[in-house]
Amino acid sequence: MSNEESIPSNWRKTISENMLFGMGNPLLDISAVVDKDFLDKFGLKPNDQILAEDKHKALFEEIVKRNKVEYHAGGSTQNSVKIAQWMLQKPHKVATFFGCIGKDNFGEILKKKAEEAHVDAHYYEQNEEPTGTCAACITGDNRSLVANLAAANCYKKEKHLDLNSNWELVEKAKVYYIAGFFLTVSPESILKVAKHASENNKIFCMNLSAPFISQFFKEPLMKVMPYVDILFGNETEAATFAKELGFETDDIAVIAHRTQELPKENSKRQRLVVFTQGKDDTVATVGDKVTMFPVLDIDQNEIVDTNGAGDSFVGGFLSALVQEQPLEECIRAGHYAANVIIRRVGCTFPEKPDFH
Repeated sequence: MSNEESIPSNWRKTISENMLFGMGNPLLDISAVVDKDFLDKFGLKPNDQILAEDKHKALFEEIVKRNKVEYHAGGSTQNSVKIAQWMLQKPHKVATFFGCIGKDNFGEILKKKAEEAHVDAHYYEQNEEPTGTCAACITGDNRSLVANLAAANCYKKEKHLDLNSNWELVEKAKVYYIAGFFLTVSPESILKVAKHASENNKIFCMNLSAPFISQFFKEPLMKVMPYVDILFGNETEAATFAKELGFETDDIAVIAHRTQELPKENSKRQRLVVFTQGKDDTVATVGDKVTMFPVLDIDQNEIVDTNGAGDSFVGGFLSALVQEQPLEECIRAGHYAANVIIRRVGCTFPEKPDFH
């Protein structure tokens, strides 16, 4: 056997089940092609992202009656771990996922979709609230997203994370990822996982997720920050974070560097900060320097939906990270995954990746 043929097997560090742990808001994405009348009826803009209000209740009942409805397991963290699992392919169940769903039809669909993606999902199931959903109302190239967190908001540390059988799965992991969105649900669960990672010199990753997290959930965010080994975000989230922390700069490289220098518990690992900027270069801290990594070229006409781009970048990155690849490779894998996903509606992917 020649050297070339034996590279892939050596190249991949041994990866095993439950090596990657994710926790967040599991939502069922319900995509349907609608018309302008449907948007007008519910007061929706063609291209938008909002949280559901009372006036949107009927929207969820109506959209499922459309003739071509697609169901995809969604929610930011769940999307990322699913993409990581897709990038890795084998073994199955490298990724574990915790979150809260309802005991209902949509909850059953989420379980089935997680299984199809070979993610080891352990949901906390409760009766008070229905499974969270996100309606994607598609008109042409546009999609209007309406999120109803519902059950996702009901995750309870003592009812789920603290149970021995579940905590054992946390202990099995080497890399942890939680989107900032989960700070609105269970900051105490995030802290417990983050402290475990820090005390055991494992890698804890987090995402700024949305400007409103830095603005309105700054206190829980900054409580977790000393335990964050890798922080993800996009240019808008980075700018808001900098503003909230009084950095007084909008230079993304400076923001990355200042964020890296924030207090950190585990001194064995220097914090890594990775900010994506859509089609512009990804910015990352490398040692004490800040480096730019160009994204893959894509024809604007081939971009179908940029909504899952951030989640899929993180998923690709995590797939290389669990294999202990260097930063450049992690970012390359992230760029690849995002490039595939933006050509498709929703956070969906072809059967196999074509990444080498």
